[in-house]
Amino acid sequence: MEDCLAKKMEITVSEAEKRTGRNAMNMQETYTAYLIETRAIESQGEGQCAPMDSLWRRYSEFELLRNYLSVTYPHIVVPPLPEKRADFVWHKLSADNMDPDFVERRRIGLENFLLRVASHPVLCQDKIFYSFLTQEGGWKEMVNETGFQLKADSRLKALNATFRVKNPDKRFTELKHYSDELQSVISHLLRVRARVADRLYGVYKVHGNYGRVFSEWSAIEKEMGDGLQSAGHHMDVYAASIDDILEEEEHYADQLKEYLFYAEALRAVCRKHELMQYDLEMAAQDLTSKKQQCEELATGTVKTFSLKGMTSKLFGQETPEQREAKIKVLEEQIQEGEEQLKSKNLEGRDFVKSAWADIERFKEQKNHDLKEALISYAVMQISMCKKGIQVWTNAKECFSKM
Repeated sequence: MEDCLAKKMEITVSEAEKRTGRNAMNMQETYTAYLIETRAIESQGEGQCAPMDSLWRRYSEFELLRNYLSVTYPHIVVPPLPEKRADFVWHKLSADNMDPDFVERRRIGLENFLLRVASHPVLCQDKIFYSFLTQEGGWKEMVNETGFQLKADSRLKALNATFRVKNPDKRFTELKHYSDELQSVISHLLRVRARVADRLYGVYKVHGNYGRVFSEWSAIEKEMGDGLQSAGHHMDVYAASIDDILEEEEHYADQLKEYLFYAEALRAVCRKHELMQYDLEMAAQDLTSKKQQCEELATGTVKTFSLKGMTSKLFGQETPEQREAKIKVLEEQIQEGEEQLKSKNLEGRDFVKSAWADIERFKEQKNHDLKEALISYAVMQISMCKKGIQVWTNAKECFSKM
């Protein structure tokens, strides 16, 4: 971790800017660009400050970076991006992806994504990632030159294909089940939070009615007027505070959403391992089949029914020369298949070793982050309740002085 980029460079996404331009279809579009600022830490001596470098990136470029990392490092739980459009929000909060509050929260999420990658022991060393932070022009061309898209397309076809592994790794099966459960639990938690937020919004706003009623009442009372007026003021302030409170709460919800999307990243690693295991089993099956064919040709006995064997019976046996030629071809294919199987076995073992090391790192990070997020959320709820108690305590004092 001492060599990670986050220790050597300050990385911030400092602002967001709404822009208008033309897309690939030459149609007018409005989009948000984000300013990435970086500064080298190493060159900062006493009394000196390294110059700040900056460049602008669109959300689609962040997506391209993450897709590249996911394809290039299939054994790694790649940090997720913040949501493109708001979901699980309380109904008074805008779900528009151009809404300033949402853009600000996404800016924070994009900065968090960059810091996650910069802190990762493997991803932080990637040259494409470093260029993303430091090289504005020509970066997309650099990514495309890696040929990752061809890998992505072939892997996507394979992942979408229906196949069943005969001997699945129990650890990855359990991890896949865990990721499904984690996503389900966090989704439910976010839906509950949104419903609670809606009710809280209503309760707070209704306190504004207390304020109006106390104010109207104060106008017809001489001795009690000042006390009622003051109590009404406390209620108005309380009612108005809910907007800021729930917008702040949305930031804690975003921390939970990150792990909602991390669940998908976990599943992706499991799926890639499943695909590798399937390829290995198919290679082993093909090798066994070729060895059997070779044995049948060498002994002249057919152990299993085949169309080729039926044809031989109907139209006569092959000549010894033909049989020898076929055996020679099969022996070459068997040798090649054995090398391929050995290579796939080695590749599979390396994948499992690397993937499991990263999954253990992820688990440690997840436990720490979710604990901190839930504690912060609880502290905020306590603070909110204390504010409600204080408002009614103030009101009580106002009533007492009447």
